[in-house]
Amino acid sequence: MATFRPPKSVQEAAKRSLEMRKSLPKSRKGGTAVGVARANQLAAGRAVSLETIARMVSFFARHEVDKKAEGFRRGEKGYPSKGKVAWELWGGEAGKRWANSIWKRNRGKKA
Repeated sequence: MATFRPPKSVQEAAKRSLEMRKSLPKSRKGGTAVGVARANQLAAGRAVSLETIARMVSFFARHEVDKKAEGFRRGEKGYPSKGKVAWELWGGEAGKRWANSIWKRNRGKKA
């Protein structure tokens, strides 16, 4: 089974998101238990399966709309929004680029 190690940029985004999440009150924490688990995996640089890459691609596609909400970008009211925290848990923009590039090269192969 093929596995892929997250690059430093993805690891760093996941680490930042975990720290960001810790600093927020419970009412403002974004992400799910799955997102937190993914961030821990990515932050530690642990290998990711092709099945997980597919989940990441799906997550980013579904949550692209979160980037339009207020609080997604620094300086906006409500920063960081729950959507921003969740996005970063999955590796942020670096995670999206990394997962999409792996998926394009490997889709159709067994996970």
